[in-house]
Amino acid sequence: MGTGHFFWVIFYFASLCSASLANNAKINFREKEKKVLDQILGAGKYDARIRPSGLNGTDGPAIVRINLFVRSIMTISDIKMEYSVQLTFREQWTDERLKFDDIQGRLKYLTLTEANRVWMPDLFFSNEKEGHFHNIIMPNVYIRIFPNGSVLYSIRISLTLACPMNLKLYPLDRQICSLRMASYGWTTNDLVFLWKEGDPVQVVKNLHLPRFTLEKFLTDYCNSKTNTGEYSCLKVDLLFKREFSYYLIQIYIPCCMLVIVSWVSFWLDQGAVPARVSLGVTTLLTMATQTSGINASLPPVSYTKAIDVWTGVCLTFVFGALLEFALVNYASRSDMHKENMKKKRRDLEQASIDAASDLLDTDSNATFAMKPLVRHPGDPLALEKLRQCEVHMQAPKRPNCCKTWLSKFPTRQCSRSKRIDVISRITFPLVFALFNLVYWSTYLFRDEEDE
Repeated sequence: MGTGHFFWVIFYFASLCSASLANNAKINFREKEKKVLDQILGAGKYDARIRPSGLNGTDGPAIVRINLFVRSIMTISDIKMEYSVQLTFREQWTDERLKFDDIQGRLKYLTLTEANRVWMPDLFFSNEKEGHFHNIIMPNVYIRIFPNGSVLYSIRISLTLACPMNLKLYPLDRQICSLRMASYGWTTNDLVFLWKEGDPVQVVKNLHLPRFTLEKFLTDYCNSKTNTGEYSCLKVDLLFKREFSYYLIQIYIPCCMLVIVSWVSFWLDQGAVPARVSLGVTTLLTMATQTSGINASLPPVSYTKAIDVWTGVCLTFVFGALLEFALVNYASRSDMHKENMKKKRRDLEQASIDAASDLLDTDSNATFAMKPLVRHPGDPLALEKLRQCEVHMQAPKRPNCCKTWLSKFPTRQCSRSKRIDVISRITFPLVFALFNLVYWSTYLFRDEEDE
């Protein structure tokens, strides 16, 4: 009997243990979540209009910590001075009214999809132009309530934000675009925004922009004071560097080619008027079209940009080549007129000489002067012969390189047009090369402070 009684006691305790384990296994945690939500958010128990208490339950301002995840940056518009970004925005704060029992750590957090059930910070983006939420397939938003009363709010949004740009160094510039977040109605006495410790801003690794490179980003505070009080503000500064290779291929190299093509007219014959005029006018119109196309993609600003300097100087060189032909044509016609006048003068002199010889032939009493056989020491002809002998007796001088090079240039009065062309062949490339040296040394090797 003793042994049987002991057996039944063991069986009874085993049954109790198995029943207890079965009850634990059958706990419906979703039902527990419902009960907890009804307990902390039930009617008359929680008022979403009242802000949470301050740190450690004090009457100080509610502390809200912010962090962002930048998913993509779609476009950066120069003409509108704005950029579009898609990000996951998160806020976290503590509301002691939302504390609950976590059932010995089994209930990690509660999830809500309705933001109006709890108190929310009145944050807004101060430099926002447009924005929208994402509702495909379901609204991309959630609220997590942790057992200690901590609340995490996360949402995916797309924003178009204003980005004032300084285009003085365009297209060799860097731009800083900001993302500003501030409280709309709660002053710093009631609400303070802080960046989350650690890594408050994260950017997707494979971020790719067509014309910019994201060099770095900085977080900072930007509290603002108005007539109604001081408001908490956070900002992220995104530093973008413009990709220069696109503009080198699309703008700088074509402009250089147009300037060089305009110099071809210097090597054409001065009489080829149609060829030189058509070449000059075509390059001028092409350069003007290129300049207008560049300005069409930029806002009308009141200062001079780096690209304006480049296109303006290139346009000046092309226009100067066209004016050079006009000068050459005028000099050629002037030389031709002077040559005709000299020819007429020689014809008149020859005609007068012929008339005088005819008169001498018809004059029978004419006397002829005989050349003396012996020259006197003061005779001009004897002096001239002496000079020639002295010249032949002098030692030959070494050729001067500068004089040899200058002798290649036409120096006669009748070749002024040709001389202008030859000088232009050297002057235009040298001046353009000097301009390139000054331009690139100014804009490429500038100080960061000036930028």
